[in-house]
Amino acid sequence: MVRGGLSRFGTLPPEGFPCLADVEEDEDEPLPRAQAWSLWLNEYYDGEEPFEDYFTRFLADVDTTVVRELVFQMWGSPHASSEQAVRMLAEAAERFPALRVIALGDIPSDECEISWIEQSDVTPLLEAFPKLEVLEVRGGSGLRLRPVRHEFLRVLRFESGGLPARAVQAVGACELPALEHLELWLGVSRYGGDAAVEDLAGILSGEGLPALRHLGLQDSEIQDEVAAAVASAPVVARLESLALSMGALSDAGAEALLNGQPLTHLKRLDLNHNFLSDGMAERVRKALPGVAVELFEREGAGNERRYVAVGE
Repeated sequence: MVRGGLSRFGTLPPEGFPCLADVEEDEDEPLPRAQAWSLWLNEYYDGEEPFEDYFTRFLADVDTTVVRELVFQMWGSPHASSEQAVRMLAEAAERFPALRVIALGDIPSDECEISWIEQSDVTPLLEAFPKLEVLEVRGGSGLRLRPVRHEFLRVLRFESGGLPARAVQAVGACELPALEHLELWLGVSRYGGDAAVEDLAGILSGEGLPALRHLGLQDSEIQDEVAAAVASAPVVARLESLALSMGALSDAGAEALLNGQPLTHLKRLDLNHNFLSDGMAERVRKALPGVAVELFEREGAGNERRYVAVGE
């Protein structure tokens, strides 16, 4: 069965999207000429309809020329996969002249853990849609990206409990002159998050990201090392907001930030979900009086087990 749902990604609108199932009960009811559509097809809801048939039906029944946003809510089914969605959407690119937002894997944790969401090479979407502005991907298993140049992409978000190092490296090797918002959930090694600080070099240099205003390097078990690298990273000087949240940040990482380049130009510093002591949290706040410093969900420096916010 095809289902529609609400987008749970950060940059997409909160409204519910229509789907084919909304009008299937009345064959005489016309499909809405909607700008945003949710395509939900996974092993719990897809029945026997292969994704190829489902997507072909979508192309035939919907006015795709006005579609601006597409959300794919699917994972690992015998009848549906990210690879199929990417391939078929890329092949049909000329049918979507207005498409500006693509989200893959928009599935809540109560239906599928983030580490179970299977992804694939998402590069064909950037190649097929040169005017795409937002690409959001949930799930790191199988995720791949090849270095590309894209003139219009403004937002790139990879949500993962374990982001592959090769994907992190590829982001840093891309030329994205319009990118303003970059967010990577690095995750943990247990779920494929094998990126080291060295893999962030291309991103932290900022050479391919001249318009970047928000950088999120989050949900990492090596958050202290990431913070130390960020402390001297050239890209930081042009940022308006920085997120090092959701990870295992301790006093050592916060100390590296305070001893690094000035951060007083930031409007916002997100350090939520951390393992800072009370004294260090206060030091960070006092050192950045004009910055909105977020230090919620402090787990305490005395916690012997440091963990990320999103893993499995």
